[in-house]
Amino acid sequence: MSARDKINIFPSRGAQTMIKARLAGAVKGHSLLKKKAEALQMRFRQILAKIVDTKTLMGDVMKDAAFSLAEAKFASGDFNQGVLQNVTKARIKIRSKMDNVAGTNLPVFESFEDGVDNYELTGLSRGGQQMAKLKMNFKRAIELLVELASLQASFVTLDNVVKITNRRVNAIEHVIIPRYERTLSYILAELDELEREEFYRLKKIQEKKKQARDRAEKEKAKLKEQGLDVYGHANLIADNEDEDLLF
Repeated sequence: MSARDKINIFPSRGAQTMIKARLAGAVKGHSLLKKKAEALQMRFRQILAKIVDTKTLMGDVMKDAAFSLAEAKFASGDFNQGVLQNVTKARIKIRSKMDNVAGTNLPVFESFEDGVDNYELTGLSRGGQQMAKLKMNFKRAIELLVELASLQASFVTLDNVVKITNRRVNAIEHVIIPRYERTLSYILAELDELEREEFYRLKKIQEKKKQARDRAEKEKAKLKEQGLDVYGHANLIADNEDEDLLF
């Protein structure tokens, strides 16, 4: 296992607890990010379908607007210069707001009318019906253009966010979580090895103590065979409590 396959950390119980907590957090974060990516992709497909429908409708509306402009010019003559000279401010304006989707702010544009129609008397002498149709068709065209611009802005924003979210999900799933799992396996293996070494060390200590006791028993048996008082001699093996010495 190379250094890039796991986190460089000293194997201990504290490190094991920390890596377990990080692994649990990574798994939970992966689940939340995956749900966010699914929600964003669902909204992305909805916006894409709306863009296709709006563009299809936009072609029909612009065609009707162009025909109504030709009809109005035919009925009322060339009125472009008169309209342009009287224009002081736009009557149809745009405002923007934000739509929150799974923590992502999407720009939304809306059109609204500000003021009154200064050209309601245009075409009164002739071509009034064609002028009203012209206004209605171009107003519908502007509203569709604003809606399409809003959808396109949301589409681009969502496209970037979906790509970033998917990269994060893949990074957590294929890099971070496996690295934590390998680190945890490494810590557990090292702790098991330390436990085996400690068990072997304690076993050897017990064996040494048993050998020392056996030697002491043999020495006592020899002294007893020689008729010596084995209980009168100090036992070097026994852990007797000595009195404190004061100097």
